[in-house]
Amino acid sequence: MTIEAKDGSALNLKVKDAILQLINEGEYKPDSQLPTEAEFCEKYGVSRTTVRTALQQLTAEGYVYRKRGSGTFVSVNKVKQILTTTVEHFSKQITMQGKKPLIKVLQLDVIPADEYLSEQLKIPEGEPVNMLERVRFVNDEPLQYEIAYLPWYKTPALNREACEKSLYNLLETQYGLKISKTMESLELFTADKDSAKRLHISLGEPCFALDTIAYLNDGTIIEYSKTIYRGDLAHFVIERNY
Repeated sequence: MTIEAKDGSALNLKVKDAILQLINEGEYKPDSQLPTEAEFCEKYGVSRTTVRTALQQLTAEGYVYRKRGSGTFVSVNKVKQILTTTVEHFSKQITMQGKKPLIKVLQLDVIPADEYLSEQLKIPEGEPVNMLERVRFVNDEPLQYEIAYLPWYKTPALNREACEKSLYNLLETQYGLKISKTMESLELFTADKDSAKRLHISLGEPCFALDTIAYLNDGTIIEYSKTIYRGDLAHFVIERNY
């Protein structure tokens, strides 16, 4: 099969899409080795540079990974997460995909709000804040590393064990605090020392960073959080209702 860029698209993008389609269709299974660059060149009738660029893009997006001296392999299936709803919390979303969710609390402390947290939470500097550090796992593999900050005067005596389940459900049942909306900002992120350690990945690996501000019905900010998602495992779905 010869690939041509008749519509002006870059040839490497067409090769990338063709390989990705075969991955999605199950032609290439998770952790199986892909054909060599030379074999892809022959299969698609393109240059080695085109194939190499396509594979580099698939690697950067987390669909494949490379083993030095061994070749290129298919990554495990990505985990789908819906960004535009808080109704289906993490555990339910993961369970519905036939996977096993787990949330571990690494740290729960009360700290004074610095200038940055004061601005994010709209509270005076120095006010006590619950700092909750967690890692979320899927099939025992770390997927998300999260640090959440909540005003202490709204959430006193936050329970560590209870935070290993849905935080928003805990806020509603224990404190009567119902989240009415969230504002979320998603951007690309390269793993720093802390996130690489928590997510069991290498320094500089591609990730997603999601900043979230959660509001109550009266407009009060109840949470500010930053979540780092592994780029090789996370797949986001944006849902719009009209």
